[in-house]
Amino acid sequence: MERLKLWFSAFRLRTLPLSISGIVIGSCFAAYNGFFNPIVFILALLVTLALQILSNLANDYGDGTKGTDNENRVGPMRAVQSGKITPDQMFEALKINVLIVIFLTVLLIYTAFGHGYFLYSIFFFGLGGLSVYAAMKYTMGDSAYGYRGLGDVYVLIFFGFVSVVGSYFLFSKQLDHIVVLPSIAVGLLSVGVLNLNNMRDIESDKLSNKITTAVKLGKEKSKKYHLFLVIGAMLVGATFAILYYTSLWNFLFLIAYIPLTIHIKKIVKAQVSSDFDSQLKVLALSTFLFSILLGVGYIL
Repeated sequence: MERLKLWFSAFRLRTLPLSISGIVIGSCFAAYNGFFNPIVFILALLVTLALQILSNLANDYGDGTKGTDNENRVGPMRAVQSGKITPDQMFEALKINVLIVIFLTVLLIYTAFGHGYFLYSIFFFGLGGLSVYAAMKYTMGDSAYGYRGLGDVYVLIFFGFVSVVGSYFLFSKQLDHIVVLPSIAVGLLSVGVLNLNNMRDIESDKLSNKITTAVKLGKEKSKKYHLFLVIGAMLVGATFAILYYTSLWNFLFLIAYIPLTIHIKKIVKAQVSSDFDSQLKVLALSTFLFSILLGVGYIL
């Protein structure tokens, strides 16, 4: 039982709601336009969750073996860092997880496209491969993009555009302008979560030569960048609701702006690493709430 708890801790379950936020939005708008398929929805969720767990384990392995996770790091102790899971055991878990992702991806693509959309299937197989690469190369290997300040770009692409637009396409087999602004909004908020994490670790990352955007900008400019991300997402969401207004229910997502506004005030006042760490869950869950309410507001 203790071993199982250890692995669940390594999975970092608190990150999972954020990872499926884009899937929720894409699926809701597919339902709004009459394309929803519950099996595709379930499989899309499972693929995304498996990819997020893969990313979490890969980050644990990459930062652990590089020595980035050390006594200077703020936040929960990682599995490899603690020594309770060895690098070899984590690497074996990564290989198993990749196989699970491949299996679920094949099921998802076959369910969504069957035999009739061969080129779409090939494209999504390629997209799945890129997703696995992105999940693993954030901290793993000599060319890890998370150590070169590129994590923000990857999160915007995969948590925003790929997640929202990609999931919508799985249902509809077509591109639609209605999901563009929502994908930008959830993408910006997801980058905000990453930036919070990097602001928390800015001092330890400097010492480990992990050059994140926060390290490049410094604490004060990173806070301004963070406000740009969160406020920008809120403005994009409001713009979308105005441009695509159908009923007052469309503004249901404004409820999520309450915790987001409180979060902004907290970040303005934040000074030490623990201030940023305490806001990680707040922003992640607020993003998830935003996604649910935005999507549901168009179904009602």
